[in-house]
Amino acid sequence: DVAEYVDWLVAEQGFDRATLNQLMSDAQKRQDIRDLMSRPAERVLTWQEYRNLFITEQRIQGGREFMREHAQTLARAEAEYGVPAEVITAILGVETSYGRNKGRHRVIDALMTLSFDYPQDTPRDRSAFFRNQLTEFLRLTRDQGVDPRMPMGSYAGAMGYPQFIPTSYRDFAVDFSGDGLIDIWNNPVDAIGSIANYFHAHNWRPGEAVLVEARLRGDAASLPDLRRNRFDRMALTDAEAAGMEVIGVAGLNARTQVIPMAFALGDQEIYKLGLHNFYVITRYNHSRMYALAVHQLSEALRSD
Repeated sequence: DVAEYVDWLVAEQGFDRATLNQLMSDAQKRQDIRDLMSRPAERVLTWQEYRNLFITEQRIQGGREFMREHAQTLARAEAEYGVPAEVITAILGVETSYGRNKGRHRVIDALMTLSFDYPQDTPRDRSAFFRNQLTEFLRLTRDQGVDPRMPMGSYAGAMGYPQFIPTSYRDFAVDFSGDGLIDIWNNPVDAIGSIANYFHAHNWRPGEAVLVEARLRGDAASLPDLRRNRFDRMALTDAEAAGMEVIGVAGLNARTQVIPMAFALGDQEIYKLGLHNFYVITRYNHSRMYALAVHQLSEALRSD
């Protein structure tokens, strides 16, 4: 498979065969990456456990310090893209603790492992997806004159302050600092602008809420996805008919599209109705718990 992939890169992407062969030989198959892909935090943790990782006093204080340090850049990003400063900062807080933890895996090792040795005990084989990411990573490092052995990132090959996968870097990263280089590894200004551009491109709606609180009436038998990590939306009137009652929020109408959700919190459940901007957050990471953590962290930062 690797040999065929190299042939394709040489024929279709103009890479040098000898350089590629050496790079592929240097890349390491990592069992720890395969293990992590088999059990991501969003799949094995409860909401209580997941929340305790990200909604901490240390992370809140770190976010407030980041917002003070980069106030002008965040204000400019909010003005240009319509994405609140606290939402941009919360993404950085959840992803990398504001740049303090950008990943401990070589990107080339992660992407090679997941392209050619994707774990078989996962719901679906995503090796083709990661092979596409590997191609974009190789093109990116070639275009920028970077040794592909050097960049570090997550076990899934996400990179830099905002943890962009290579195709997200290609499609959404911007030179927000204006220095002629898109640098999401070392430049927080570019990272801020790139996150804002990502959300803008996914149709973030300025001034709209992210979610509303709800209570459940009945057994939710007609809401089979209530506790599943699904993002199918329904009209508010249908959610209400199924037993989800909005708590104390005006301004929604019967046709408002919502995602009914339940989260385990201790020995109880809490209920939310995700709105359009909640769905936009899930485009960054396809996890309800992730989106709720980002929202709650942003609310803590906004309340400063």
